[in-house]
Amino acid sequence: QPALAQTDQDTSPLPNEAVPAVDLERYAGQWYEIAHLPMYYQRKCVADTTAQYTLQADGTMAVRNRCRTADGSFQQVDGQARGVDGSTSKLEVRFAPGWMSWLPMVWGDYWVIALDPDYQWAMVGAPDNKYLWILSRSDQLDAGVRNRLLDQARRMGYAVDKVQITAQRSQQAAASPGP
Repeated sequence: QPALAQTDQDTSPLPNEAVPAVDLERYAGQWYEIAHLPMYYQRKCVADTTAQYTLQADGTMAVRNRCRTADGSFQQVDGQARGVDGSTSKLEVRFAPGWMSWLPMVWGDYWVIALDPDYQWAMVGAPDNKYLWILSRSDQLDAGVRNRLLDQARRMGYAVDKVQITAQRSQQAAASPGP
């Protein structure tokens, strides 16, 4: 079967923008990383990457990122997410200690740029296209959905040729941290 010609794909650019709104109560919970653009902070992660979001009383989200490293152990980091200018889809995330939260440089952009109506998958990016994650509520995501999201990201200006698929091989058996 011949490969699809480039002309068979929609190549029209899309704006790199967040979805209009996110119901943070529905967004809270466990997410599995399906794919990501490589970044310095994840350099030791080799598999089983997850994010746990817990909505706080003040409207912020507690964030716990966890992954398996090459030696088989788990690396974990806790942080906080907050809305930007009242938005629920344009967030900033901080993993630096709380006493440093007044410094603008410790906050990174976290834009929800695609979201399943049933909150079963999400795609997260940033205004400068430097970061990209595809997340799913289960440790596997249908390849058709993943490819559609990667095509959308490409049209939004993300370097999808550099995206890495995240191995999710043993997260189910590992003890999941509580909220």
